[in-house]
Formats: sequence, structure tokens, C-alpha cells
Amino acid sequence: MPVVARETFGRLNDGSVVERVRLSGSDGFEVSIIAYGAAVQALLVPDRRGQLADIVLGHEDLGGYVAQRRFLGATVGRYANRIAGAAFSLDGESYRLAANDAPNALHGGIEGFDRKLWTVESAGERPLPSVTLSLVSPDGEEGYPGMLRSTVTYSLTGTRELSVAFSAVSDRPTVVNLTNHSFFNLAGVHGDSGVLDHVLTLTADSYLPVDAGGIPRGAPEPVAGTPFDFRTPRVIGDRIGDDHEQLRLRRGYDQNYCLPGGRSERPRIAARVEHPASGRVMELLTDQPGLQFYSGNFMDGTTRGKHGRPHRQYDALCLEPHAWPNTPNRPDYPTARLDPGQTYRHTSIYRFSTA
Repeated sequence: MPVVARETFGRLNDGSVVERVRLSGSDGFEVSIIAYGAAVQALLVPDRRGQLADIVLGHEDLGGYVAQRRFLGATVGRYANRIAGAAFSLDGESYRLAANDAPNALHGGIEGFDRKLWTVESAGERPLPSVTLSLVSPDGEEGYPGMLRSTVTYSLTGTRELSVAFSAVSDRPTVVNLTNHSFFNLAGVHGDSGVLDHVLTLTADSYLPVDAGGIPRGAPEPVAGTPFDFRTPRVIGDRIGDDHEQLRLRRGYDQNYCLPGGRSERPRIAARVEHPASGRVMELLTDQPGLQFYSGNFMDGTTRGKHGRPHRQYDALCLEPHAWPNTPNRPDYPTARLDPGQTYRHTSIYRFSTA
């Protein structure tokens, strides 16, 4: 079996071919990347008995991704998460963005990077099994300034380790915030088990409380003494039903965790997820200052994915490393600014093992 395999996943209405690239590791570990949205379409991981399961939500054909926008496994940009009022100012100039989440801009707007056909620039086995995809976003797209050239490289950097490296350059001052938006269920997406039985650890001491629209209200607040404290391992479902304003507003967990030290030179551990029944463990390392933990609150069964299964509330979780939400409107938050001559970089590592 080839370590790197390229194949046609489907065609868009205009006839454009959408490729799928499969990167294969040892013990059946394998990730499939599609050019539409530069998305993780499948991720096969063994359990403690060596049984493989696909652990990310998605679709078995291209039509499912095109028909409904659910960000499944996608590369999200130009700005992941939310910008309040779909507007911001930069160097005294105001920019009006496409509002696609009530009054706010979410995940890049109406036709974000998750809805684009990326170009497969390279795919090969050396120095590591990897695929690199690129996308050019013209000046003014979705209201953002500057022509932005972005790349994302998926690499197998260990026996059961997937690294995702983003980069971007712009010809004008702009804001950039890219991430991967995979929905994980370590039990496997073939069954009926959700993620409330998963055990989660997050390294963050503070988080950003939000309003009803998901916009941070202000400064970080301590997680200590709240249902948002995952500094020691805790079952996700333990307190998700607590009578806490933040849980009520977002129907569960959907807040940004502020990682210690902010943006770092190298990826460091940010989260650990364990599914006790299967023994699968995922560790997430990132160099980003924030991590959005989303417990799948707004999945309502109207979307069907692989195996014909509906995506229901709490069927999967997202851990999205990125800049803090609404940073362009908050000078007190870590900056998301990118100037000409600079290169935006973001590297996150997903490391799998068994317990």
C-alpha cells in the first residue's frame, strides 16, 4: 500500500476536479485530505486492541460537503471564530465584512476558505509523508483587505502523529486567523456514542466568557471554581448540564480558552482527550494563544454524514487552536495583524496513543 496516494474525490458543478490525498502511517493510522476546503475527510486511528475507526465527522462523497456548510474537518479563514458586528478598523480605516452569523462575521464570512477549492501544490513521502495545499484570496474578498496567499501542510511527523502547518502572506496590512475545524469522536463516527463520556484535560487557567452571540464580553476570567475548569482530567458530561449562564447561553461548551504564555515559538501541550472504552487518546499541541472548545452543541440531526448517521448534539467535539475571537476589535487581546513582509505561521500537532 502506498504511503501517499492521490485520487479523485469528486467534481464541482463547474467540472473542477477535487482531489483526495491519503497519508498512511503504521498500524493502519491514516489521514485523508480533500482539496475542497483543504479538509480532513477521514482519520483512521487504532484502539488499544488495534481496531481501526474513523474518528472525524465528514462525508463519504463531495456532494455532502457542497450541499451543507458545517465546517467538517475544514481549513477555516480568513478569520476563524467571530468578529463582532462584522466590522473592524485597521490603521484608521474601517472594514465592513460579510455578516453570516446574525450581526457577526463567523469563520471567514459567507464563502470562507472552507468553501474554496484549494490547489494541491505537492504530495510525497520525503522528507515525511505530506501534502501541501494553497489558496489565493483576492483583496476585498468577504471585506478583508489585502491579497492573501495561504498554504497548509499536513504531515505525518510520528508513528501516530499528524502535524498541520499554516502560513500566509499579504500585500496589505490585514488580519489573519487560520485553523483546522475537525469534529472528533474517539469512539469512532460509525457508532451511536457521543463525546459526553470522553475525558478532557485543558492546560488553560482562564477563558473568555461570551454573550449570546458567542462574542467575548471582555477580559479573561479564571476557570477555577467553574464548570470550565479542565486543568485536571474530567469527563465532559460531568458538568455540562450545570445551571451556569455560559452553558445556558451556548447550550454547552463553546468558549475560547486562553493558553498560558500566549503565542509560543514551538507547539506545546494544550489539550488531552481520552475515550476510556476504546483507550484512544489524542493530545493536541499548538503554538497559538487560544483554543476554542466546542462540544457540538448546535448539531441537531439535520445533517447526515458517514454511514448515513445524523450529526446530533454532543456527537463530536472541536478543539480549534487560533487567535482569540474578535481580536481585531480588542487591542487588549493578542494581535492577529499581518503586515506585508511578514509571514503568518500556525502549527498544531495531533498526537494519538492508547491508554
